[in-house]
Amino acid sequence: MVISVRTKVQGKQMHIAGKWVSSERVIEVRDPQDNSLIDTVPAATAEEMAKAIEAAKEGVKIAAEMPVHQRIAILNKTADIIERRKEEYATTIAREGSKTIREARKEVTRCIETIRISAEEARRIHGETIPFDQMPGSENRMGYYYRFPIGLIAAITPFNDPLNLVAHKVGPAIASGNAIIVKPATVTPLSAILLAEALLEAGLPPQVLTVITGNGSEIGDVLVTHPAVRMISFTGGSQAGLDISRKAGLKKIGMELGSNSPVIVLADADLEEAVESTVSGAFWAAGQNCLGVQRVYIEESIFDTFKDKFTARTKQYRTGDKLSEWTDMGPMITEKEAIRVETWVNEAIEKGATLICGGERNGAFYSPTVLADLPEDCTLAKEEVFGPVVMLYPVSDLEAAIQQSNSADYGLQAGIFTSNLEKAFSAIKHLEVGGVMINDSTDYRIDAMPFGGVKGSGLGREGIQFAIHEMTEPKVVCFKLPK
Repeated sequence: MVISVRTKVQGKQMHIAGKWVSSERVIEVRDPQDNSLIDTVPAATAEEMAKAIEAAKEGVKIAAEMPVHQRIAILNKTADIIERRKEEYATTIAREGSKTIREARKEVTRCIETIRISAEEARRIHGETIPFDQMPGSENRMGYYYRFPIGLIAAITPFNDPLNLVAHKVGPAIASGNAIIVKPATVTPLSAILLAEALLEAGLPPQVLTVITGNGSEIGDVLVTHPAVRMISFTGGSQAGLDISRKAGLKKIGMELGSNSPVIVLADADLEEAVESTVSGAFWAAGQNCLGVQRVYIEESIFDTFKDKFTARTKQYRTGDKLSEWTDMGPMITEKEAIRVETWVNEAIEKGATLICGGERNGAFYSPTVLADLPEDCTLAKEEVFGPVVMLYPVSDLEAAIQQSNSADYGLQAGIFTSNLEKAFSAIKHLEVGGVMINDSTDYRIDAMPFGGVKGSGLGREGIQFAIHEMTEPKVVCFKLPK
């Protein structure tokens, strides 16, 4: 919600290429749990975004000249600062978003790891020598290639990991000598501003980083279409991703667009482990997780047993106050999103799905929900729910499970629970995804691994080393020597 600065006390400022800046209008940042006002941030205009991009051009020059040892030192010091302020960062994540305090602390820990890995990878941006004499007539030539920064990167980040997903774009960008403009989610901008504070305190030249807050409908097109922006790194919904790709023009694009993640549970699996892992994977961050378990395909002979165990564990999930150490799941990001999930669940039930447990909404809270017997034509069966809802399906065998897993137009990660190595490798080969987790849910990730999907789940890969590769280009150098 955009309001006049005169009607509310001004809160946080945005950071534009070296300066902390206020705006004539502000956006209220509210806690989805009780709608209480946490703070305000500037609501930038299209004109302010254009000025920010022009100012960031100086940051491009500065970033490219920063020696590697300076990048390493800044990133390591940033991680130290975040570690010292860990509880402050965690509380901010929990208050402005959906995560419980325990979930938020884990995100801060991962952010620290992401920044430290970025520092390590800064020293490993390598090239190779090229044997030019492989071509007849080139016997007197020798050379190599090295990787150089592409320039100005635009990072558009979502609400569900408001600190670590920003770090996954900012850390590699700085490590590889680029300048970056971050446009955080409107509902969760405070964590990105905290990260900027740490980087600047650590000595990052201020022109290298911009964090600009505002509504995507007002400032997004300026950012993605501007010719000075050489790469767009976007995490968010598939429709927004398609819109960006149509508008961006001739520039690099990296996109993680979510999923409808499948998990396969075979009869030879450890059921206790499978249940615990898939319940956690389904309801982490109120299900608002691109890796969240949405579909579970269970071999018919164990379907009823798995369903009963899964349901019993789901009913033990404690929803409530995000800042309580005892809470397992908080609210969704807005009441509007909870209403959307409620609508999708009700549609499925009206078309014949069986509600096993959950299905209740209270404001922005939506209870952990388990469904079975889903018709193929309901929205839940085809789209990413991005909420605390999971569907259970009986299948005859692994082949049927793989076929159904691949039926959706998504392919981020999949999981399989089995003690049979041959079946595990069959799933690895045939599942159409960017990652297969064996005896783990889809919700497993470390920050150093390549991360991304196929089909409707996006383009390119994140994970520090792999993001750096996306954020740099190879330059060939060839010396013609005298004969």
